[in-house]
Amino acid sequence: QVQLVESGGGLVQAGGSLRLSCAASGRTFSRYTITWFRRAPGKEREFVAAITTDGLSTSYANSVKARFTISRDNAKNTVWLLMNSLKAEDTAVYYCAANQGPIGYRVYDSWGLGTQVAVSS
Repeated sequence: QVQLVESGGGLVQAGGSLRLSCAASGRTFSRYTITWFRRAPGKEREFVAAITTDGLSTSYANSVKARFTISRDNAKNTVWLLMNSLKAEDTAVYYCAANQGPIGYRVYDSWGLGTQVAVSS
């Protein structure tokens, strides 16, 4: 299994940008599909974006499409989530998760502890 650590969260004004990182330990990172989730206060966890093992396929929630970009570098064991045009409703704790199934497979092998994103309006 891989261990995941998120970073890059913080406080930003609406319209601003942040880039989150999901760094993994282990030599098998390239075998894992990586998915970003978020949980806003008082709400359930929701899917944000996902990327396949080779980085060639991605998927986004409708609420973030065209604003967020997910990418990865397997040589650096890292996945990034670039978030542009941030809105107050993007405020949440963001988590990355890993599994060895296709995008949408709902059983995850590893989760990070999350990074807080706060967007002020």
